[in-house]
Amino acid sequence: MATNKELLSKGIRYLAGALPLLFIGPSLIYNAFMNQQNVWHYLVLGIGIIACLASMYLIFLGLKTMMRALFND
Repeated sequence: MATNKELLSKGIRYLAGALPLLFIGPSLIYNAFMNQQNVWHYLVLGIGIIACLASMYLIFLGLKTMMRALFND
């Protein structure tokens, strides 16, 4: 069983893209709850939630791609 290196690198790129979103999303959510008196509260909260969901999706996609590369599925 040989590893598909192109798929493995694609999975690592997905995980590398998810890494900044893992820190940005919760920071934006925290910032939105600390500044509730601001007009932009809901916009910042929405962007933070979208960033968290995008990071979870990229992690899932990256792990799925890496498993496909490792097990030749």
